[in-house]
Amino acid sequence: MKKPLSTRVTLLIVLMLSLSFLCACSDDNEENNSENTLTQNLNESDKNALLFMLEEEKLARDTYIFLNNQWSLNQFANIKNSEQMHMNAIEALLIQYNINYSILPIGEFFNQDLQNFYDQFTTEGSVSQINALKIGATIEDLDIVDLQDYIGLTTNTDLISVFNSLQCGSRNHLRSFVNGIENYGSIYEPQFLTSEDYYTIISSGHEQCN
Repeated sequence: MKKPLSTRVTLLIVLMLSLSFLCACSDDNEENNSENTLTQNLNESDKNALLFMLEEEKLARDTYIFLNNQWSLNQFANIKNSEQMHMNAIEALLIQYNINYSILPIGEFFNQDLQNFYDQFTTEGSVSQINALKIGATIEDLDIVDLQDYIGLTTNTDLISVFNSLQCGSRNHLRSFVNGIENYGSIYEPQFLTSEDYYTIISSGHEQCN
């Protein structure tokens, strides 16, 4: 026997409400799972990597600002802006993962090794334009190696993606500085990269980085 129309309507409404509730619960669970994944995927080593690379990119930016004021070379004028973009990319991850950080004034660093580098680079870069360009190449040389080390230590896809992009930019910057050095009739000897990796980069063309 068929149920009365009113009863069938009531059952239909109850079914729709139940489905709506289940969907809402599913969305909540997906959101919670996403938040948990975000937290679980970023370990202490990843946090330290982000904080260190923020300051290392700042080292590049601050040094290039100083050397641009000293020599007004196109490499420093252009690349200092790229280094600010690199810092912005790392800051975005720090904010995304709710990591506390702060940025000191230009020329000041929490990490003493980076502070020593800045003091050394600005002193040596003030001697001549060729010295300044070699300082730029040295910074990019260091940056590429440090980024590669951190990429090898993490499984976090956000960090890997950003660090790969920054490394791509640093390879382009290295090519630009080395080109400037060679225009002065001099050469750059890699300080951190292996000779094989260095010549692979230099012999390759300009890359399109994300």
